[in-house]
Amino acid sequence: MPQFRIAEAARLLGVSDDTVRRWVDAGTLPVQVDASNRKVIDGARLAEFARAQAHAAPDPSTVGRSARNHLVGLVTEIISDRVMSQVELQCGPHRVVSLMSTEAVKELGLQPGSMAVAVIKSTHVVVETPGGAP
Repeated sequence: MPQFRIAEAARLLGVSDDTVRRWVDAGTLPVQVDASNRKVIDGARLAEFARAQAHAAPDPSTVGRSARNHLVGLVTEIISDRVMSQVELQCGPHRVVSLMSTEAVKELGLQPGSMAVAVIKSTHVVVETPGGAP
């Protein structure tokens, strides 16, 4: 089972080392001691904790959809030519880039600062591991 040191867990969760230590001290995030007498967090427990801590912005649309992956965010940049546009959104800690027609950008009224929902529907998702090994 993979184990993560406090600093690694903090990077994965997007918080400071001190925040992880406070969670550990409060008993919210369980730790173990490894062979070198360092505090480590079990990977499966860290994944459960990360899922429980995740709070997505509520989706303002009232559209029913089959896609399970939708991220609410703010448009941060639009680069357009006559035909195509690149639209960048910041959805929490995630940067999402979409290519669409310039006509669609205009019809949607997109501009930097607009709220938008990125809907991702794909049958192919690439999963990689650091160093190419488990």
